[in-house]
Amino acid sequence: MADPPPELRGRVAALRHQQHYVEADALLTEATGNFPANAPLAFMHAQTRYELGDRAADLFEHALQLDPANLHIARNLALALISEDRRDEARAQLHAGLARDPGWMDGHKALATLEWTGGNRAHFSASLATACRAQPSNPALWLAWFRNLAQARDWPGALAVLAEAERHTGATPAILVSRLLVAVESGASDAAAQIEATAQFRGDVSSLCRIRHALREGDPDRAEAEALPLTAGPSAMLYWPYLSLAWRLKGDNRAHWLDRPESLIRSYDCGWSAAELAELAEVLRGLHTAAEPYLEQSVRGGTQTDRSVLLRREPVLQRIKARMLELIRDYVDGLPPTEPGHPLLGARRDEPLLIEGSWSVRLAQQGYNVPHTHAMGWLSTAFYVALPGPEELGTPPAGHIAFGQPPAELGLTLEPYRTIAPVPGRLAVFPSTMWHATVPFDHGERLVIAFDIRRPAP
Repeated sequence: MADPPPELRGRVAALRHQQHYVEADALLTEATGNFPANAPLAFMHAQTRYELGDRAADLFEHALQLDPANLHIARNLALALISEDRRDEARAQLHAGLARDPGWMDGHKALATLEWTGGNRAHFSASLATACRAQPSNPALWLAWFRNLAQARDWPGALAVLAEAERHTGATPAILVSRLLVAVESGASDAAAQIEATAQFRGDVSSLCRIRHALREGDPDRAEAEALPLTAGPSAMLYWPYLSLAWRLKGDNRAHWLDRPESLIRSYDCGWSAAELAELAEVLRGLHTAAEPYLEQSVRGGTQTDRSVLLRREPVLQRIKARMLELIRDYVDGLPPTEPGHPLLGARRDEPLLIEGSWSVRLAQQGYNVPHTHAMGWLSTAFYVALPGPEELGTPPAGHIAFGQPPAELGLTLEPYRTIAPVPGRLAVFPSTMWHATVPFDHGERLVIAFDIRRPAP
């Protein structure tokens, strides 16, 4: 059978890039019927169905039969199995792939996530422990195991992994920087000495360690000196939020130039009825299947969905997506004039608004989000779908979203710029560089959709 024309995959890729997933699925359904033995088409079809929220495990299994050595397909099959509540099958799939290739990083990450979100906190990174001891000269495995434990803030465990790694690989720069991270984030007494000892190393991890330590030690000048040059580089969105904190501590007017909380933080009423919001809430609750939040996320006392909820095909999700993008366009059209060099106002305004990621967060009693920012976004949002009654929320600002509040571990005295009260149907919009957090509330359920808008070209 002939191969598919090269332009076919280009057309599919273009549709996916433009987030026209339904159209891409229709084209792939026809293409896979015409070329049933083509593994790349079968994989793309399965992936598109998965991102639309459909059951896609059978399609991934077919793609894997066509290309049995493809670990990308094997990983995504496992993710599809998890989404269909077939966690044991997903676990078996990942273990099988790791048996073939113990250095399969994506497999280790997927398995650790499966175990952690399933509640297995004690042994969630067991596959990496086994792989490191089977391939002790593989530094990437040791660092992956370390990162898992560091994300869980298991500092003794993380240091033990580094010590074991160093016995096999020597004191590599990566190990030294990893020790720096533990010292800074755990508040170790030798953090300053480790910063001095690693001054020659340049990279986002070491730079963020130096910045965070300087802020914690009350030295915003040193934090600014480290962060400001890096806003001209590819990781600029990591550093603007810390510049905001440094400038606010110094009383520098550039903090207002950057954040402008009175004009760049806005809220809108979507105009939906109680019945429409109830329909949306019912769909979202069905997507919250994990027992625990993802390890790297900001959620505490609740769960966050996988995949991008606003790419799914459920009609109620597509309707609210269209409405929220209308409101975002209103926000963008109302921004101040373009300002070169500003992370929000320096970008173009005339490109289509594409979603960088979207998810739902469901918080329960005393749940909250820790202060964080979104380095992959340009604009960020929170849309309130279902909330406790006022008597359950507690005294304001319980349940509010707070803007400008620094991470608690930095020990700074800066107060939030402002908060927005949660109201069903309300959409909050703000720059992705803005620190934001959820204030804990007393009782009930707080159900939201959040999404980022992709950063346009400058």
